[in-house]
Amino acid sequence: MLRPRIIPCLLVHEGGLVKTVGFGNPKYVGDPINAVKIFNEKESDELIVVDIDASVTGAEPDFQMIAHLAAECRMPLCYGGGVKTAAQAKRIVSLGVEKVAVSAAAAERPALIGEMANEVGRQSVVTVIDYKKRRLRGGYEMVTHNATRNAKRDPVEFAIEAEAQGAGEIVLNSIDNDGKMTGYDLTLAKQLREKVDVPITILGGAGSLDDIAEAIREMGIIGLAAGSLFVFKGKLRAVLISYPQPDAKEQLIRDAMAARGQA
Repeated sequence: MLRPRIIPCLLVHEGGLVKTVGFGNPKYVGDPINAVKIFNEKESDELIVVDIDASVTGAEPDFQMIAHLAAECRMPLCYGGGVKTAAQAKRIVSLGVEKVAVSAAAAERPALIGEMANEVGRQSVVTVIDYKKRRLRGGYEMVTHNATRNAKRDPVEFAIEAEAQGAGEIVLNSIDNDGKMTGYDLTLAKQLREKVDVPITILGGAGSLDDIAEAIREMGIIGLAAGSLFVFKGKLRAVLISYPQPDAKEQLIRDAMAARGQA
């Protein structure tokens, strides 16, 4: 990863595209395939698609849906949801997906990360860490199954283990900030940056391009994923899929990196 990446994250629930707040109250915002077509036209850096039903219900990945998404997508695509075996990861990659994300199954059995890396290459294995702040003791805790289960793992320690097992990228997803559009939580990301060498992507809380620019100034080369920012417009959250124009995106990145260098 040689430059910051700006990445829309799409959540699929009951076959439709939704957006959550705090991992709850999914609001329908459209058809996933139509969204992919729009992000193609807008030349998105990458795209993350997560089936938020699969792990909770115990279902395997919807390979037909994944095949349709991959056939339409003209940018690097990361899929997550319901992946429990290296064989499933291999099948997903064979459909044209560049990266496969795993969370709950990896928390239960970290060796799965290594098995996936052996099957599809570590560059295609993404470990997602959904986390929230501890209310009483402070610090952070990792959760799974749409934040309904405590994984009983420290996010930073688990990221270190995931990298050792063969993860090629870590996605930090803040439950507390999800859908709030009040800015990223950079505290944990900065802690993690000091502990792992693989690329890090942050998700949860971006409400404006200024939030993305701030994260680049603070973190430098990092993945910046967002959901609400790219599917809602205005305080009333009218559904409107958007993404910065190529020239504007490059200028934002250049300015933020320059400011980081001057700090």
